[in-house]
Amino acid sequence: MIVTLIIVCEVGFWVLLAGGLALRYLAKMPRAGAAVLLLEPLLELVLLVVTAIDLKNGAEADWKHGLAAVYIGFSAALGHRTIKWVDVRFAHRFAGGPPPVPAPKYGKERAVFEWQSAGRWVLAALIAIGLLQLAAWYVGDPAQTVSLRDWQTKMLFVIGINLVIAVSYTLWPKKAPEGELPPGGADGADGHERAREDACR
Repeated sequence: MIVTLIIVCEVGFWVLLAGGLALRYLAKMPRAGAAVLLLEPLLELVLLVVTAIDLKNGAEADWKHGLAAVYIGFSAALGHRTIKWVDVRFAHRFAGGPPPVPAPKYGKERAVFEWQSAGRWVLAALIAIGLLQLAAWYVGDPAQTVSLRDWQTKMLFVIGINLVIAVSYTLWPKKAPEGELPPGGADGADGHERAREDACR
C-alpha cells in the first residue's frame, strides 16, 4: 500500500502542477492556479500520516517505509524548485513569458550554481534522515529498523556525492573559451543572476 501511495503522490504532484499552471496562464485565473499549487504539500502530509498509521498498526518497518520518508524529504526540499522550473518554461511556452535562463557553465558562477544545487539535495537528504530517525524511535526495536538505517546510510552517500561535485567545481573551475562572454553579456555573473531571478518570479 505504501508504494502505491508514493506513486499516487508523484502522479498527483504533476497533475496538480499541470492544473495549477493551466489555470494561471491558460485560463487567466492566477488565484485559482495558486490555490491548486498550494495543495501540493497535502500529498506529502497524507503519505506521512498513512505511513505512521501503518507502523502504529504493527507493520514491520521495511524498505517501503524508508522509501516513503525519503520521498517526503526530497519533495519538501526540491518540490518548490521543481514548480519554479516548470513555471518559467510553461509561462514562456504558453503565455509569452521570458525564455528560461540557462545555468552558468564556467568559473565562479558555475561553482555557486553547483553549491546551490548541492544545498537543496543535502537538505532533502537531511530531512529524510530526520524522518527515518523519528520512524526508528517510533518503532523502538532496533532489530526492526535495520531497513530504516540502511536508508539513512544511502542518504549520507547522497550528501557526500553532492558535496564532492560542488567542491570539484570550486577547486577546478571550468574556464570559458577565450573571447566568450558570460551569460548576461558584459555584466557577467550579476547580469546572469538578475535575469535568472526575474525568470523565476
